Amino acid sequence: MKSFKLYSLDVVDDGNSVEVPLVDGLILNNEDEKSTWLLEAYTDLSLYDYFKKISEEDRDIIIEAVITKKENAPAYFQTKICSLIKFEKHISVLFKGQLRRNKSDYSELLLDSLIEKGLEGSELLKEFKEKMQSKPKIKVKNP
Repeated sequence: MKSFKLYSLDVVDDGNSVEVPLVDGLILNNEDEKSTWLLEAYTDLSLYDYFKKISEEDRDIIIEAVITKKENAPAYFQTKICSLIKFEKHISVLFKGQLRRNKSDYSELLLDSLIEKGLEGSELLKEFKEKMQSKPKIKVKNP
């Protein structure tokens, strides 16, 4: 098992991205035969109802996670909420799932979004290089 700091977390739901402001976060690679990952987000109490609804629906959600530091490309996980704990001012949300291999490469997602904006040639290359440095969030349709 390997553990990492969860730097940032977004929930990708029907093409929309919900940023989860982290107080703290942890991600664990179980290194088991099912390639299971656990992601814990310690976040603001205001998101409790949002996560409670998802948990009650028992549905899969896509999580966009940046691990260890801002400069790292985001990784996408197909998860379910397996625990939701309410504290006085915060909540702990535990997600369990697998790394999504298809469409999870940040550079591919970025290039696709820039082409959709109509960029091409040297303008496309310039914008791509700038965005690869700054790593902005990308709206994901279906990772």
